[in-house]
Amino acid sequence: MSNDDEENSHLGVIDPEACIRCERKPCISKCPAEVYRWLENEQELEIAYENCLECGTCRVVCPYDNFEWEYPRGGFGVAYKFG
Repeated sequence: MSNDDEENSHLGVIDPEACIRCERKPCISKCPAEVYRWLENEQELEIAYENCLECGTCRVVCPYDNFEWEYPRGGFGVAYKFG
């Protein structure tokens, strides 16, 4: 993680039990940046927030409206370094 990356996640799950109940887990299949991964043994959603494109797809596709999502503080977040 570079010095310009946020150290605290701007993404979160409101109710972890809702993730367990969700059979399709569209946040995983629809996220263009592959931010989410289901950990079967732990029965939890792993969030690689540093990959987030801040598109909001996770919030739109979640049938439980189960994401906490905030813009990262100023100067952090998406950095398009090559274009």
